[in-house]
Amino acid sequence: MSKPKIEWVEIPGGMFGMGSPANEPGHMDNERKHMVTLSAFKMSKYAVTFEQYDAFCDEMGFQKPGDWGWGRDKRPVIKVSWEDANNFALWMGCRLPTEAEWEYACRAGTTTAFNTGNSLSKSQANFKGSNTTPVGSYPPNAWGLYDMHGNVWEWCNDWYDENYPTSAQTNPKGPDNGSEHVGRGGGWYLPDAQYCRSANRLDRDPDFCDNSFGFRLVTPK
Repeated sequence: MSKPKIEWVEIPGGMFGMGSPANEPGHMDNERKHMVTLSAFKMSKYAVTFEQYDAFCDEMGFQKPGDWGWGRDKRPVIKVSWEDANNFALWMGCRLPTEAEWEYACRAGTTTAFNTGNSLSKSQANFKGSNTTPVGSYPPNAWGLYDMHGNVWEWCNDWYDENYPTSAQTNPKGPDNGSEHVGRGGGWYLPDAQYCRSANRLDRDPDFCDNSFGFRLVTPK
């Protein structure tokens, strides 16, 4: 069986300020700003969809995750744990993004709270909603990535660390071990845009799964 097709966006290498300034509305203590340099990589244009993930389950003989009655096909896959997401990534010959790669790609060169500026409207992202929307339903960021704000939280590869480093980092991968993994981007159900900020972080157990968590992929350039 052929594997699902992934549409890739080439992300240029560069340096950026990871985290948020203390005066950003919604700023949290775990977002201490620091400089990060990243090598170029490729990221999937969209979050992995049910259509793509179902093909993996069919091939591997795994039970398919439920869709909460919202539909499958081009909607982002939900009800997947970090372990599920990582297994799919390995099957595809890819990996989950590091937390730094995710934020860098989300920002797409911006330094504001969102890649849309200092505000985010419901016409720009799926939050304060009632369910997920098909991937690509909202405008992309400047680098051509869709749904980096809202729709579903996205698993990152890193173990969660409450405190960022104080010094500049190059291609950081997070702690060597931990008890929870990082989620980024916010979800469809969130009551306020601030929870979808580029710097906002969430931590969850590796086996956690619910109807607001999905993921996307990266691969070396």
